[in-house]
Amino acid sequence: MTATPSKHSRSKRSRSEPFSAQRSTAVSPRSRGSATSSVKPVRLAFLDLLSLGMLGLRTRKMRAVLSALGISVGVATMVVVTGIPASSHRALIEEISALGPNMLRVQPVAGQSEPVLLPEGSVDMVRRIGPVTGASAVANTNTEVQRSDVTSGEDFSSAGLSVLAARRDLLDVVGGTVLSGRFFSEADERFPTAVLGYEAASRLGIGEIPADEPAPEIRIGRSWFTVVGILRSVPLAEELDVAVLTGWTAAKNTLRFKGNPTVIYVEAGEDHLEDVRKVLPATVFPEQPGQVQVSRPSDALAAKRATQNSFSSLFLGLAGVALLVGGIGVANTMVISVLERRREIGLRRALGATRGQIRAQFFTESVALSLLGALAGTALGVLAAVGYAAYQGWPSVIPLTSVVAGCLGAVAVGMVAGVYPSFRAARLPPTEALASA
Repeated sequence: MTATPSKHSRSKRSRSEPFSAQRSTAVSPRSRGSATSSVKPVRLAFLDLLSLGMLGLRTRKMRAVLSALGISVGVATMVVVTGIPASSHRALIEEISALGPNMLRVQPVAGQSEPVLLPEGSVDMVRRIGPVTGASAVANTNTEVQRSDVTSGEDFSSAGLSVLAARRDLLDVVGGTVLSGRFFSEADERFPTAVLGYEAASRLGIGEIPADEPAPEIRIGRSWFTVVGILRSVPLAEELDVAVLTGWTAAKNTLRFKGNPTVIYVEAGEDHLEDVRKVLPATVFPEQPGQVQVSRPSDALAAKRATQNSFSSLFLGLAGVALLVGGIGVANTMVISVLERRREIGLRRALGATRGQIRAQFFTESVALSLLGALAGTALGVLAAVGYAAYQGWPSVIPLTSVVAGCLGAVAVGMVAGVYPSFRAARLPPTEALASA
């Protein structure tokens, strides 16, 4: 006889089976944690991040232009306030350099009972000094000059003119140029030829050296010299304007010149000019250095150095103000952009975007906005500085450091300005952002 389960046992089993089935199909906490950890947020590529960062700029073009304009004006101001003073500074330096701030004159002390004669090889001694970049000399031959042999001894046209023996490299050191004809060549130096200073040519009645006619001649001492050139005025050595120059070798052969220089012109590096000045007397005349006098450095050198220092201070002050103005504009724009784009932020968070991705989006937008403004401001500033320099007749100088510093500074300002807005956007809860839209 088969036993039939009782009603009590059936009801008990029916109640227990669903519980066991439910227990067997339940997910354990460990398996649920592993499933959750396997889902990772998508990491944005650089191009995707850049596209998201440019989204706000593309959708709000007018605001982006106005915001970039603020930092563009700042960078342009930086380029202009450095470029225009740099061009003016270069023009000023060229004018000061034309005054010969790095040139010294060496000559015997005047008023001696017996004339002091510098050694014949003193010019070569000076050239051996390390910082010296050039040295040349002239020597007074103590000879008279006349335009013609029929003039009387009281020829007032030649009064005050001196006859100087000159080395061939004289013009390179004193910055002289030829107005007409030529200066001494290697062949001219050995023959009786002469080059007239600007004032000397005017007094002797010689205006130019004809190219297709015989060159004029003048009488120096008892010899005739052919005039081969006329100099322009020499601001660094005004005594050459009223001088008749002859070749160094020709003066020895014709005018009984012994080769002792009267004035030595020395050109040296500006940073070592004072050191060169100290050693020149002992170098030129080792036996009696006290009988040699050296001119002091020109006041133009001190003016040049003072101009360089003031320019550096001006650059630093104006650059900081220009970048600060641009950074405030970018920060203000990004804060307003976060407030207006709450709905976009909430929707992206609801679709799975992480806080880090929201921060990166707004941070990239701030940097891109600053970079675009920096590039536009650099171009605008360069055009303005070059145009103004051309109008003033100055050499165009755009400091590369200011251009690079302007762009990098603008990007740095954009990064700083984008930190707070990006973190503020990332902290917005999705529900609050969608509800406030």
